Amino acid sequence: MHYFCMWKCLIVLLLLAVPALAEERPTAYEAMRTVGTQLKRDYVNHVIAVTGTNGRSQPETWKILIEDPSARGGIREVEVSNGKIASERTPLRSAVESSLGPVIDTAKLNLDSSGAFTLAQQTATKSHISFDTVDYTLRVDEKGNPVWRVALQRRDGSPAGTIFIGTNNGTVTRTEGLFAGGDRVATADQQSNEQNSRDADDDDPNSVTGKIGQAFNQVGNDVKHTFVKVRRSFVDFFQDK
Repeated sequence: MHYFCMWKCLIVLLLLAVPALAEERPTAYEAMRTVGTQLKRDYVNHVIAVTGTNGRSQPETWKILIEDPSARGGIREVEVSNGKIASERTPLRSAVESSLGPVIDTAKLNLDSSGAFTLAQQTATKSHISFDTVDYTLRVDEKGNPVWRVALQRRDGSPAGTIFIGTNNGTVTRTEGLFAGGDRVATADQQSNEQNSRDADDDDPNSVTGKIGQAFNQVGNDVKHTFVKVRRSFVDFFQDK
């Protein structure tokens, strides 16, 4: 009887472990490193955007757009799946125009997609939002800083909210659809000077905007503490290979 119970417990543990192992998919850093090691090392210094969809927590495939003057249209699109190059093409520039932007400065990449998921999950939990999958987009913002856009989806596929996280210092720069449905915009500079820039509504802790502002600020502080634990330099990561 004793051995039967032990075997029963072991089977249950194995069944629980299978889904967890299945989700250990490569992160965005690992996909970029795959491009650098299997195609061309310098490509990692010319990445324009990194995207992945339907992640739990990481997507099955990462799509990486690279600035490449030798390619048709000056753009190379590479898909990485399971640590290997799944496809490579040189699309017309007009076909990917909406995804283009400045090249990402890898020296400012201190947050891998796994860390972005942790911070997004923490933000969603604080906002009492549940989700099933995430879509990732890594691009440069209007100030030249790389930012993770993490879009959350519910089990039925409907949007649950979007979180924007700066990769340099882990700052939540914007949320959409969270905190009682409110949209909140704040850059790192705005957050540090927020006490001087709030309007009368925000100063009133009992107002709707005041409560949203307080919730946003508290989550921002919590995320910064967590960022210290999940911080990961891409430059160091790539050189360690």
